[in-house]
Amino acid sequence: MSSNLVVIAYEDQFKAEEVRTMLRKMQQEYLIDLEDAVVAVKDDKGKVKLHQMYKLAAAGALSGGFWGALIGLIFMSPLLGMAVGASAGAVSGALTDVGINDDFMKNLAASFQNGTSVLFVLVRKATADKVLAELQGTGGKVIKTSLTHDEEAKLQEVLSSAKVELPAAD
Repeated sequence: MSSNLVVIAYEDQFKAEEVRTMLRKMQQEYLIDLEDAVVAVKDDKGKVKLHQMYKLAAAGALSGGFWGALIGLIFMSPLLGMAVGASAGAVSGALTDVGINDDFMKNLAASFQNGTSVLFVLVRKATADKVLAELQGTGGKVIKTSLTHDEEAKLQEVLSSAKVELPAAD
């Protein structure tokens, strides 16, 4: 099963992160299955910074430290083993690129105006009607997608439409 790429640009530096937080909440509710969700921010000076969903270097250091300590225990030097394992894990984690290609994201984000943000999402599957209802009125412009033309048009319509608040129940 292949994932769908969706790239949405926002006119400020914070909106993409806000929408990613909404998507992660929906993932906890099993409404969407995200393979990757990265926010690229182009600051006022034109510098692009990627905010990854997964911190691979930290995860690599943690797992490397565990395996290094275990091997170190076997050879009677757990601290040395843990230090070597953590270093090796951090390096391998930093060199591992899962999901969306970093160069692609940086190059695309660099083409936007300063002070903007871009949300890059790889979606494995989603309960479309519920996800679209949550995203209604969040703004943004669909820049690139692997969705069908009809799905892309529906997504853009939902993002651009005003969110209707329902009256509170008595």
